[in-house]
Amino acid sequence: MSEKNKKQFGVWMDTHNATIVGREEEANGDFIVLGHVSNAGPDKNSNENAANHQEISLTQKFFKEIASKMPNVDQIHLTGTGQVQEQFMKFLAETPQYKNAIATECTSNKMSDENFVAFIEKRFN
Repeated sequence: MSEKNKKQFGVWMDTHNATIVGREEEANGDFIVLGHVSNAGPDKNSNENAANHQEISLTQKFFKEIASKMPNVDQIHLTGTGQVQEQFMKFLAETPQYKNAIATECTSNKMSDENFVAFIEKRFN
């Protein structure tokens, strides 16, 4: 399978927002923004244990929403701020559908959709 025919995706993420970029046509074509996903975070909760459980379940839901926009990943590049990319890589590795995906990561500040598309194009070309 050549580099050009792989299903390649890029995700910029922090703990509250994600931007997903992929190819316009399944395995070839130009990269476009496939969607945005938000995670509002836990509600104010007086019980620390309940707040932790809520935060974990909201993070899992956030990861599942991101993954749903990327069917059959061959390669994925994750970038963003914080440590959430590492958690998402672990989530992908533990999910049968994504466990064989080649994942790479780096750290970057928030960028516009156009700049992120260009960043991912450069990364995979």
